[in-house]
Amino acid sequence: MKLTNIQTHIYEVDMPRKMGDANSPRGRKRSSNVILELITDEGLTGISTTGFSTIPFIKSMFNTVLVNENPVHVRGLWKRMVEIAFKGGHYGVVNDAISALDIALWDLKAKINNEPLWKTLGGLNPKVKSYASGIEMPLSDLDLKKWYESMAAMGFDGGKIKVGLNQDDDIRRIGIMKEALSVNNPNPMLLIDSNEYWSPKQAIRFIREIEEHFDITWAEEPARRWDFIGLKKISDSVKTAVCAGENIDTLGEFLPYFHHQSADIIQVSSGMGGITCALQIADAAYGFDLPVTLGGSSGHLHAHLATSIPNFMIMEVSSEFPDPVLSTEIKFEEGNAILGNEPGIGFKINWDKLEDLKTENPSRVSGPSPYGRRSGAGLYQVKASPEEIKEAQEK
Repeated sequence: MKLTNIQTHIYEVDMPRKMGDANSPRGRKRSSNVILELITDEGLTGISTTGFSTIPFIKSMFNTVLVNENPVHVRGLWKRMVEIAFKGGHYGVVNDAISALDIALWDLKAKINNEPLWKTLGGLNPKVKSYASGIEMPLSDLDLKKWYESMAAMGFDGGKIKVGLNQDDDIRRIGIMKEALSVNNPNPMLLIDSNEYWSPKQAIRFIREIEEHFDITWAEEPARRWDFIGLKKISDSVKTAVCAGENIDTLGEFLPYFHHQSADIIQVSSGMGGITCALQIADAAYGFDLPVTLGGSSGHLHAHLATSIPNFMIMEVSSEFPDPVLSTEIKFEEGNAILGNEPGIGFKINWDKLEDLKTENPSRVSGPSPYGRRSGAGLYQVKASPEEIKEAQEK
């Protein structure tokens, strides 16, 4: 078997609710996605998803490294892709391209084995502990309550809420989340995420005040992603664990976290150089006895990885609604993702829906962070303006 071709399919959809954080309190209602097909000469196709900007790099990497190769050699092909990108560095969109190709290769390898990816990776238990993540800053208090109640009805007893712009609002809304999730657990897991909006000193002050009201399991990205000194200062100054890493790409970038004990919980994602590199980072964290959390992923792909990571703690679920184009057999019971036995990662493409929703150029507002880093970040809090609040609550 050999790799012969690739296809990319771009589409854009309306989300059933607005999502946003401290950098985008007005939220976004549109989402874009790219499906990558990695095609072989024997009729099997590997599937993954990626972003629009990676397409030229994916095509270049495929033609340089992967064409005519046997897809079962996933780790060797990953190594070759990283080595090709060596001089310029495999960061940013280059990393994203490698990630998408690596995931599609793993999908192919599991399909060749005629087993689900979690079994190919050596997993044993197909039940993966998960938490509800609203990315809900644009929601009103009432809509916030309804959303976490809906997730509690699915059995979730842990949740993450966006914070950072107004301390009074944050404390009130954490309470709303806690009350909704308490139907399943009188002491639900409470997580907060300020998305790098605070400085280290701000983070210490605000987290300490929140701790007077709630038992917080972790504070996510309480300072800039590369500020390993500031993250360490926060970790040493609060009871809450510091959770960090989702926005860095490579094992090398994690080394300061490990060596300086900057993060108490390590965020791992298949966007970090694909499944191959994500497992390397998880193994490195295991060597330092640090727990790993897996971020949200298209089709809940990360549930497959979780089963084979010995220091896995919990997985984020932020997109509980089904993608109209890309479906998965993963179900949720009692707050756990339940994996199935479909070969590969279990993605199915709805070709009719794809035809209806396809586009050549996704709109700017369909990206994950369409407004960039918010004014005041790291300096002072800038509350959402009346105009932003009004826009956030527009249907």
